This record gives sequence, structure tokens and C-alpha cells, in this order.
Amino acid sequence: MNVPLLDLKAQYTTIKDEIVDAVSGVLESQRCIGGPKVAELEEKVAAVSNCKFAVGVSSGTDAILNSLMSLDIGSGDEVITTPFTFFATVGCIARAGAKPVFVDIDPETFNIKAELIESAVTERTKAVLPVHLFGQMADMNPIMEVANKYNLAVIEDAAQSITSTYKNRKAGSIGTVGCFSFFPSKNLGCAGDGGMIVTNDEDLHDRLKIMRNHGAHPKYYHKYVGGNFRLDPIQAAVLLVKLRHLDSWSQARRSNAAFYDEKFAGTVVKTPYINPDCVSVYNQYVIRVLKRDELITHLQDKGIGCAIYYPVPMHMQECFGYLGHKMGDFPEAEKAAKEVLAIPIYPELTDEMKAHVCEVILSFCS
Repeated sequence: MNVPLLDLKAQYTTIKDEIVDAVSGVLESQRCIGGPKVAELEEKVAAVSNCKFAVGVSSGTDAILNSLMSLDIGSGDEVITTPFTFFATVGCIARAGAKPVFVDIDPETFNIKAELIESAVTERTKAVLPVHLFGQMADMNPIMEVANKYNLAVIEDAAQSITSTYKNRKAGSIGTVGCFSFFPSKNLGCAGDGGMIVTNDEDLHDRLKIMRNHGAHPKYYHKYVGGNFRLDPIQAAVLLVKLRHLDSWSQARRSNAAFYDEKFAGTVVKTPYINPDCVSVYNQYVIRVLKRDELITHLQDKGIGCAIYYPVPMHMQECFGYLGHKMGDFPEAEKAAKEVLAIPIYPELTDEMKAHVCEVILSFCS
């Protein structure tokens, strides 16, 4: 039995007519930049995130970059973040001209270890950029305590965690801004690239909107040096359809995770740890195993999709060599990179498919 890591066609089949109608409506209107669909999506994403404002942008990457630029973070500044994340988190800090400063991760949640952040603060620190990895929010209360103590901005990288919660508060609603990605593989994915920034700061919201359009306000009068970070209305139309289904899809992911948790209980397979203060949306279901690379080969031979998120921590990436890090600097991130493996978790999985995945993994591990 073949079980892909993700099957977007299975999802599309269930909402095809809705998607086609929504996209056709945008094409008929020929409102191809901005417009009511983008505004409606901003309003609804802000609402489901318990935020006052939202700004649609061209990708999750540009959500982070726009946030950094709008907060005046640049040359000579430092931003504290995690080395165990997708490249965009750290790449945007560097592109803004600031210095990424890493602290290690919690080995249970894979998120930044909040207790280590204060020791990394210097007079140059301007922000903390926690990542809500794999659908689970970071430990935000101690992060906000440090941020408030040192007057630091907090940029929540919630690319994988839209509608996840921490102490009943939504991803993106606790820090200065929250950044979402609508890359097709995300829980809420569009038909290409897209992203969103949420905030409760009205002045910052206004600047984020200006910054996404080359810093112009009004047109041709450039208050800032911004970028072309606009979300197009076709993607907004697709996302408005999918947003109606997001809660049920997230619940299906949690149900699939519970299935795996039960099957792997008492075995050598280490299942995801979810902080009792959190509700995860399981953008990925990531296990830890020894002989991870051999297991990957075994799963591929059996037609089961899997992936490593992430094989090389950011401090060991060639492009960040100028930071002067070496192996051993962040041991928990390095250990995770050698042991983690994501297996299928998408909502359309059947019990038969999930059982097959468990059987193949356990037969290898035994």
C-alpha cells in the first residue's frame, strides 16, 4: 500500500467545485491585485487568531521580512531565535541586515528553550523570534517576560501553527506580530505562495500595509523603502474556501496523531510531546528513532512517504558560516536533526493507511 507524506489531491477532490467557483469569480472581476477578497481574508484570519488586524502578504517568508523591516530591525541589531527551523526564519533576519543569535531547543517540543533566551540578550538585541514548530506553540509566557524586561519585539513565526493555542491564546496573538505561511503543504494552504501577518498594534498594522507595497503612501510617494509583498486575490479566494474547513481538518490531524500515539505507546518510537498548555494542529507528526536514515530507506521501499524536518540546523548551514559556529554549540538541535522523521498526518488518511504506516515502522524497529 502506498501512503504519501501528503496528498493534496485528496483534499482538493472534496472542495473542487468551491475552489473553481471562487477562482472564477476573481477572474471575472479582473480585480487581480488587492481588492475585497484579500480584505475579507485579512478580517477572517485576524478573527480566528484573536487579533485586531491582519495584513496579507506574498509568502510566510515575506511575512517575517516585512515584520522585521516594519520594526526597524536592521544593520547592527541582533535577533534571538532557534537553530532548528526552516531557513526562512533565519534567512530573513540576515536579509534585513541583522545578526541571528541562536539558543538551543527544548528536546521534548523542539521549540526554542525559553529559559536560555535571557542569557543571549545584549545591548544590540532588538527582538526574539520564536518558532511554533510542527503545529505546537513555543512556551510564550517566559519569552514575553524576557521581552518585556528588555523592551524587545517578539515576532512569532507561526508558519506551521495557524489556530494552535498556548494557555488558550491563539498563535500570533501574544507577541508583537505573528507570521503565517499559506504554502500548499500547510494546514491552511493556497494554490501557490501566500502569507499573513497578524497584530494588535494599529500603528504597526498601518506600517506593515505600506511596507508590503514598496513603502508607498499614497501611490508613488514612498514613505519607506519597502518591498512587493502583496497577496494576490486568487490566492485569497482559495484560502477563504479552505478556511471554512480548517477546524475540521485540524481536528482530523489531532485524531490521526492520537491513533499513532496509541499504536506507538510502549515502543522504541518516541512520539511527539505536546505541552499540556498547548493544543497542537500537527502540521507535522514527527517521531524520533535511532537508525533514522535506515528507517527512511525501509519506508520508501514500502511506498510510505516521510521527510526530515530539518536535516541541518541553521548554525551549520554554509551561508551562516560567518557567525562562527561549530558542531556542539547547540547539541539538542544537532541531536534532533539526526533523529527526527515526519510521517503522514494529513486529514484524509484512512485507518487502514495509518495502521500500515505503524506496522511498517514497528516491524523495522523490532
